[in-house]
Amino acid sequence: MGVMGRRLGELGMMKGGGIINWFPGHMAAATRAIRNRLKLADMVIEVRDARIPLSSVNEDMQHVLSCKRRVIALNKKDLANSNMMNKWLQHFDSCKQDCLPISAHNKNSVKKLLDLVELKLNEAILRHPTLLVMVVGVPNVGKSALINSIHQIASANFPVQEKIKRATVGPLPGVTQDIAGFKIAHQPSIYVLDTPGILVPSIPDIDTGLKLALTGAVKDSVVGEERLAQYLLALLNTRNVPLHWKHLHNKNKDKHGSMSSRNWKLPLRNSDPGRIEDLVTEVQRALVNTYSEFSGNLENENDLETLIEEQFDALQKAFKIPHKASNEAHYMVSKRLLTLFRLGKLGHYILDDVPSTSKTAV
Repeated sequence: MGVMGRRLGELGMMKGGGIINWFPGHMAAATRAIRNRLKLADMVIEVRDARIPLSSVNEDMQHVLSCKRRVIALNKKDLANSNMMNKWLQHFDSCKQDCLPISAHNKNSVKKLLDLVELKLNEAILRHPTLLVMVVGVPNVGKSALINSIHQIASANFPVQEKIKRATVGPLPGVTQDIAGFKIAHQPSIYVLDTPGILVPSIPDIDTGLKLALTGAVKDSVVGEERLAQYLLALLNTRNVPLHWKHLHNKNKDKHGSMSSRNWKLPLRNSDPGRIEDLVTEVQRALVNTYSEFSGNLENENDLETLIEEQFDALQKAFKIPHKASNEAHYMVSKRLLTLFRLGKLGHYILDDVPSTSKTAV
């Protein structure tokens, strides 16, 4: 993506947002609680967003997690670029780190993950009759969806779920506590803890923070919808995505003639697939036209800001948003553009670059 692509979060247009208070003050307490629970676990399933395999990492916890048996589950694989995903899997393989792309709502996908967990535990541990697996991950990567799918699979395989006891890690020997979990295997018995800890991500830089917000790990209101939409447009432009759409639309025109669109008046939440696809076409056309007419330099911060401002105006027409005050119109454009991106309607992306060396932390 180049130097400019890596510095998008520092663009001048972003500076009005001020200092971002990403997370509340109980972060340290939550981190301590997670570390204590991790001591009980024989293995960790670390859930990450497949679109941001590195940005969805909690840097503060990586030392602890890297010392545990771990499987990294890259969730929401259906929203990620498959070619880039293969490169990421090669990276994790070179780091000797087990990694599996999954869709947490798909039971077959989750079963593959559980099979891998069972295999790794059976290979590693033969002496302990009961093994515990803990699910961790930053907000909104799909921990709850994964746990729900595991619960359904576990209930089908083991209808009677007995309680388990496990020695706590503490100064007093022989102390036990009940731990609620789902049994997923027998001989040895393997349980997945059903109360995954919330790992609060440490934000090393604003670019990482914006990626987390763009994929929903941080509330839009914390960053600002317009700021996020600006960042998204900067990413699309610096990756020359509109140029790809232009070629795609030209091919479609050759096959089907002129591309007409229905009159799109309903709000984006309307579920009619035809209407949404027509809207996507209009949005892509607006971005293609502004990108094609752009004569500036994408590596120049001021030029890129000018292009993005023109794209906001074009998108207002594409979304059929009536003439309003600039800030209100930008807000409405931003909300709808972000929704389309998160639904995967603007394409499938991995926003993080694959590290250049396998020595980079995973």
